[in-house]
Amino acid sequence: MKDRLTVFTKGILDFMFYAGVITTACVPFIIKFYGNYNTYFAENVWELSLIFMLSGIFAVLIIYELRKMFKTVLDDNCFIMENVNSLRKMGTYSFFIAIITCCRLFLYLTPAVVVVILVFIIAGLFSKVLSRVFEKAVTYKLENDLTI
Repeated sequence: MKDRLTVFTKGILDFMFYAGVITTACVPFIIKFYGNYNTYFAENVWELSLIFMLSGIFAVLIIYELRKMFKTVLDDNCFIMENVNSLRKMGTYSFFIAIITCCRLFLYLTPAVVVVILVFIIAGLFSKVLSRVFEKAVTYKLENDLTI
């Protein structure tokens, strides 16, 4: 029987992936609607739409890579080069989100924007380092498999 937590997490990632695709596609409409209640959003519909849509695309790509990795966990085969590549990509996508979010600093500076930038820089660094750890584990696994 598969670990319930892993299966549950995979289900959440699946939901987040599809919800993220739909939400990202609807960003201009959401921002325009919210502009009825917040003048900042009303005045910057296109700029914010671009920033949030690009960030949304990279966030969905991160979730896509996580879903691929969780499938290998469910298949009990997680120390493979594909997961190393997924971790590298997730790090790169995180850095892109941080850079895109920096563009928002020119529109409106809030502490939350700075926090988002720092979180994605840290996530990017963590993913890049973890990819190196996984790469070593894959190398050891392959050497061990050849020995047996």
